[in-house]
Amino acid sequence: MTTSRSTYHHGELRGAVLAAALDVIAAEGPGALSLRDLARRAGVSHAAPAHHFKDRTGLLTAIAAEGYELLAAALAGTPGLRERGVRYVRFAVDHPAHFQVMFQPELLRADDPDLLASKERASAELRTGVADLSNAPDTRTAGIAAWSLAHGFATLLLTRNVQGAVGDRDPEEYFRSLTGLLFSEQLATGERE
Repeated sequence: MTTSRSTYHHGELRGAVLAAALDVIAAEGPGALSLRDLARRAGVSHAAPAHHFKDRTGLLTAIAAEGYELLAAALAGTPGLRERGVRYVRFAVDHPAHFQVMFQPELLRADDPDLLASKERASAELRTGVADLSNAPDTRTAGIAAWSLAHGFATLLLTRNVQGAVGDRDPEEYFRSLTGLLFSEQLATGERE
């Protein structure tokens, strides 16, 4: 996306660089990111993105923080553990570039306050899905099991490793069937007996 410099006014550059970065990550992965290339795509000087992000790590950290906010919003108010898993898979499909970056801590500034706050909001939403399980003796372990299933399926889906198995089926429905195979109905739905 090449845009003339006159298009951008104060405040629009940050969003334009983030959007261009997400396009690059979705197409080529986070390793392909270059602030200089993103500046060229946005039609600004090569130093302009550094005013907002400082460096590549700052840009990736901002993407991860935004991703955790989007994930928290996607999970908010969702009843039952199974449907939270479905929303998690939907988030990954709808935001593949965010998803790629969020779970690669070596790319991020681990102590960034925005990242920490947004990560905690998303974690709280994930924990809410397992908090009311009455048949799980260890809700933390149950939560990790559920997260592993949702995250693993989303990752396999995005990397096209289950394309043959899923075929033309809706990935969300396919995920629901997976939870039915591995968890009791009560655990999958979060309902009490």
